[in-house]
Amino acid sequence: MKKLTKNDKRKKYKDKLQKRQELMVEEKSQKRKKEKVEKRESIVNIDSQEPNIKIKRKVNKKKLALILIIVIAICVYLTNAVYHLIKNPTDSVMVSEGSISQEETVEGYVIRDETVIKGENYKNGMVEIKSEGSKVASGDPIFRYYSSGEDDLKAKIADLDTKIQEAMEANNQNLFSPDTKLLDTQIETKLEQVTKTNDIQKIKEYKKSITENITKKAKIAGDLSPTGSYLKKLIDERSGYENELNSGAEYINATRSGIVSYRIDGLEEILNTNDFSKINKEFLQNLNLKTGQIISASSEEGKIVNNFICYIACTSKTKEANEAKVGDTVKLALPSSREVNAKIEYITKEENDEVTLIFSFTEGIEELLSYRKVPIDIIWWDAQGYKVPNSCIIEENGLNYVIRTRAGYLDKVLVKVQKTTDNYSIVKNYSTSEIEELDIDKSVSTSIVLYDELLLKPSEEQINHAT
Repeated sequence: MKKLTKNDKRKKYKDKLQKRQELMVEEKSQKRKKEKVEKRESIVNIDSQEPNIKIKRKVNKKKLALILIIVIAICVYLTNAVYHLIKNPTDSVMVSEGSISQEETVEGYVIRDETVIKGENYKNGMVEIKSEGSKVASGDPIFRYYSSGEDDLKAKIADLDTKIQEAMEANNQNLFSPDTKLLDTQIETKLEQVTKTNDIQKIKEYKKSITENITKKAKIAGDLSPTGSYLKKLIDERSGYENELNSGAEYINATRSGIVSYRIDGLEEILNTNDFSKINKEFLQNLNLKTGQIISASSEEGKIVNNFICYIACTSKTKEANEAKVGDTVKLALPSSREVNAKIEYITKEENDEVTLIFSFTEGIEELLSYRKVPIDIIWWDAQGYKVPNSCIIEENGLNYVIRTRAGYLDKVLVKVQKTTDNYSIVKNYSTSEIEELDIDKSVSTSIVLYDELLLKPSEEQINHAT
């Protein structure tokens, strides 16, 4: 094998280096070509995607426009519906059961059949025996006047009551009896009732009952005590003071049966039931009374009020008042909202189409004992039945009709109007005999029933097309 010289080695290395350079140049050239191809392909792809993007954008715009049109249409429809609903809430109404009434509020002056009772010792002050509003018979004690030296006697009795109670507790075993046990139970019951009420009058009644039961218990204990015992002496001493107290007191009894009242206003003899002809608008106004003012309780006198009848006078200028007649019956709503039946007893014609009316009634009398002038509602009439709006009713030849709608068909129905207010009427069906007397066409409908649907404000066209 021939040994290579240095020149041969140099030449071989140069050839190798040159090939490597040529290879690198070729790789770079290939890489450039590849990049150019990829760039061309990307440009082609972009060009091919642009029509699709434009199509999608065009489709989205159409959808948006369609949605916008739908939303606008819905808004217009709702606006129009709300407008018509406000202008005319509904085209029809259901027949329903209801009631209507004609009322007015007036200022009423209370007129009572009452008798004032007064004793000789009225300046001493008085103690109520019967409570306000209690019913009494003729001859029953209703109050008494304080006697002279009563305060001193009461103080002595109260001191003895304390001592008696202490003595009774100390000797409870020896003084037991069924009667004292019963009185203890009654006292405990009254004490419990006192804690459950804020009514001053009832508290007074309970206190009085407790005192009476304690006194009875003391007397029983005295009877059971041995003669000469400490308890017996205390009870005898108390009885002496009690007799002295009662002997000096003036008791006032009822001169007639009725309701007891201690509210005296000085009008008992002015607003009385003797002569209604003097009671007119001017007479009532000159009394200068305040509506709803409570009459003060007297400490000097009481009265007995007729509990079977009471009267109220008022002035009105309504159509119903001017058309009213003596003997007519109405309802009155008292301040407590209680409705009572009343009858017109007297009518006085005033100027300017006004009338003064006097009503009598027999219920709720005790509710008005504290008042002389009160607001009341006169219920001239009320009616119940089929309640329909007045706009449903049409009049033809003196008869009233309504237009009924059923499944799109219109039917004109004859109805009988009983009572009418500004907005509603109570109607009912004519009887067979009434229909025969009217002599109407047999094809005309003459009966409505509950839940029938009636047209509100039927037009001429609807009326003419109704069968």
